[in-house]
Amino acid sequence: MNYSGIIVGAAVFFSIGLCHPAVIKMEYYWGRRSWWIWLAVGLICCILSLLVKNQTLSTIIGGFAFSCLWGIGEMFKQEKRVLKGWFPENPARHEYYESIRKRTSQ
Repeated sequence: MNYSGIIVGAAVFFSIGLCHPAVIKMEYYWGRRSWWIWLAVGLICCILSLLVKNQTLSTIIGGFAFSCLWGIGEMFKQEKRVLKGWFPENPARHEYYESIRKRTSQ
């Protein structure tokens, strides 16, 4: 039997499950300006995936890389979800959100 498909599937499922709450927390504390962290980690993992000789591990790292790259778009969408009131906003960043609300309402 070949277990690599199940292993890769579980690992990618885990990486998506890890990235989703990380996007929420990063937007809460640092805002969308932290998108570059997702880019850097994603690119590093893409390069690492090319260098790893083990096929299964390379695939897992590649899946994690693209979960991180997907996180860039989710970071911007998360800010919109916060502005709509679907997620709590950080009280320390209230003025930032208000300035965006003023710009978009005009």
